[in-house]
Amino acid sequence: MNLHQNLLGEPPATRLPDHPEAREALAASDDPTPVAGRFPDFSAAWAALAEKALADGEPVTAYAYARTGYHRGLDQLRRSGWKGHGPIPWDHEPNRGFLRALHALSVASDRIGDVEEAERCATFLRDSSAEAADALKA
Repeated sequence: MNLHQNLLGEPPATRLPDHPEAREALAASDDPTPVAGRFPDFSAAWAALAEKALADGEPVTAYAYARTGYHRGLDQLRRSGWKGHGPIPWDHEPNRGFLRALHALSVASDRIGDVEEAERCATFLRDSSAEAADALKA
């Protein structure tokens, strides 16, 4: 018998609602900037901006974009019933913007020397979706 077993189980997976208009706008554009401006609550646009800034060697800019996508995603997760922990599945496409922003925030934090934040975000990502952590690590 495991005396430390959580008898309540893990909370159910949180699945963010789809945002087809924003998703299609992002897919059709080479520049995520106008998509983020038009759909400021769409974490995938902020994640794309952060990823581009990281690729361009601009970690402070990436940090700002990733932080925005992360916070907008947290707001949506809470509205979707998330209580601060539990699975956020990578295989559910609308969750990917938040998870990508969280990963970018970890990378950008590391690059600006905020190791504590980088580790916190990396742990949060792995705890939320090990599949996302593995996919984004590559």
